[in-house]
Amino acid sequence: MPLNNSVTEFIFLGLTQDPLVQKIVFLVFSVFYVGTVVGNLFIIVTIKCSRTLGSPMYFFLFYLSFADSCFSTSTAPRLLVDALSARKVISYNECMTQIFVLHLFGCLEIFVLILMAVDRYVAICKPLHYSSIMSRQVCFTLMVLAWVGSFIHSTAQILLAFRLPFCEPSLIDHYCCDLQPLLKLTCMDTRRINLLVVLNSGAICSSSFVFLMISYFVILRSLRNRSAEGRKKALATCTSHIIVVVLFFGPCIFIDIRSRTTFPIDKMVFYTIGTPFLNPIIYTLRNAEVKNAMRKLWHMKITAEIKG
Repeated sequence: MPLNNSVTEFIFLGLTQDPLVQKIVFLVFSVFYVGTVVGNLFIIVTIKCSRTLGSPMYFFLFYLSFADSCFSTSTAPRLLVDALSARKVISYNECMTQIFVLHLFGCLEIFVLILMAVDRYVAICKPLHYSSIMSRQVCFTLMVLAWVGSFIHSTAQILLAFRLPFCEPSLIDHYCCDLQPLLKLTCMDTRRINLLVVLNSGAICSSSFVFLMISYFVILRSLRNRSAEGRKKALATCTSHIIVVVLFFGPCIFIDIRSRTTFPIDKMVFYTIGTPFLNPIIYTLRNAEVKNAMRKLWHMKITAEIKG
C-alpha cells in the first residue's frame, strides 16, 4: 500500500441497488461465466489433445481461449458474489490485484488477436512461405513477446494506481476495480494521470484495432484472385476473427478513450464477460476443423469410458 493513504478498502456500488435485479444479474451472469469457462476449456482441451489442430492458427487460438477464461475470471466471480451481498467490499490489495490481472489478460487477448491476424495474412497472402515464416519457434517467440508486452502494460497501470491518494468515502461506482473509476476517488488533480491512462490503454486499443482492420482489409482484398473454394474457406476464418475483434474492441475503445464524464454504459459487463462467452461459440460454430476435432475427441473419450 502506498504511504499516506488511509483507505484500506473500497465499496462497490455494483450494477444496481435493486435486490430483485441483483438476483437476476446473478442468474444471468452465472450462466455467462460458466459458459465462458466451459466453452473455452473445451477449445483448450481439444487443441491440446487433437493431432489435426497443430497449425499456428490453433496455437494462437489456444492462448486466446486461455486469455478469455482468465480475463472473465478477473471480474465475474467478484460480480457474482457482490450480486448477493448487501455490502460489496473489496480490500485495497485485492483491488490493485484485480487491476493488474484485468489488464494483463485483456492486453494479452489484444496481442493474441494481432498474432492471429498476422498468421492469417501470411497463410493467405504468402502461402508458399507460410511454413518457414510461421514456424513453431517463431510462434513460440511471438507468444513470449505477447506475454512480456502484457506484463509491461499491466505493471504500468498498477504503478499509476499506486500513486493515487484516495479520499473518503471510498465508493466505486462500478462492479470492478479499474483506473478510470478509481480516478474519481482521488484527492489530487488527476488530469496528468488520466492522460497517461488514455495514452497507455487507449492507444493500445485504438492502434491495435486500426492495425487489425487494415490487416483484414488487405487479406480480404487479396482473395479476389483466388478460386471460389479458396475464397470460401478463407472468408469463413477471417469473418470469425473480424467478429471477435469488433466485439472486443468496440467497448474497449469507448471505455479507455472517453472523457471522465460518467455514462451508464460505463458499467457495461459485455466487455469483460459477454465477449469471452461469445468467442468460443463463434470459433466453433464457424470452424469445421474445430467441430470435427471436438466430436472425435469426445467420442474417443466416451468410447474409452464405456470399454473401461
